[in-house]
Amino acid sequence: MTAQHYTCPLCHLALVGDERVYRCANNHSFDRAKENYVNLLPVQFKQSKSPGDNKAMVNARREFLQQGYYQPLADRLVALYEKFCVSNADHANIVLDAGCGEGFYSHQHQYDDTTVYGVDIAKDAIKKAGKKYPQCHFSVATLSKLPFADNLFSWIVSVYAPILEQEFTRVLSDDGYLITVTPAKQHLLALKQHIYLEAKEHDEEKLAIEKLRLVHQENLNYEMVMKTAQDTLNLLAMTPFAFKASEQVKTTLAALKTFRCQADFLIRLYQKPQ
Repeated sequence: MTAQHYTCPLCHLALVGDERVYRCANNHSFDRAKENYVNLLPVQFKQSKSPGDNKAMVNARREFLQQGYYQPLADRLVALYEKFCVSNADHANIVLDAGCGEGFYSHQHQYDDTTVYGVDIAKDAIKKAGKKYPQCHFSVATLSKLPFADNLFSWIVSVYAPILEQEFTRVLSDDGYLITVTPAKQHLLALKQHIYLEAKEHDEEKLAIEKLRLVHQENLNYEMVMKTAQDTLNLLAMTPFAFKASEQVKTTLAALKTFRCQADFLIRLYQKPQ
């Protein structure tokens, strides 16, 4: 399966792809990897040798998500997609999962008349996504310079990823939607209490989004009960505050027979005006 909507990250001309390579009219070419992804992150766009989440974080997140702890969030995102986008569309939808990681949310937006793209700067994550979900189109790229033409996507998903309004607005179609997920106040507070002397609630301050109109907002809150100690350690490893956790904290968490932790998500849906 080949994608038809990529643009060259170097000159912004359309890329024409086949099973092996994507090429623009200026003859810039990008190989399609055997794991079903294309690397559209030129070396001059990198700020480090291996940008994005490292392999350990990628593996931990994949194993945690596979256990279904965040499935209620994925189900809610898909329900909103069906309500606002699918039900009102008289044409095929094109979806972008911006900061897609291993593709957990990407593939759940796949319908017969939908084309789904996932973009992430972490190559290890994209490799896993492309291999596991061949029905979607994955690429290594930076969110600040998305390899797509203007006004392409009817729906953009951003789950715990940088929200770059100017670039997202550029690639979003008129009347298209951006749905964002950020931590609500109580998210993973029980886990944070093992790490910090004073675990603070998350700040729910509204993002400074100016050109898109907020059309819907909700909280999704539920308790997670870890099935195994390894699930708890995987949850820790996939969070930014894992770097603050001492070996003693990890040992303590590993010894817990039961660990209960709140999932608390803030979901906001924006629409691009015509």
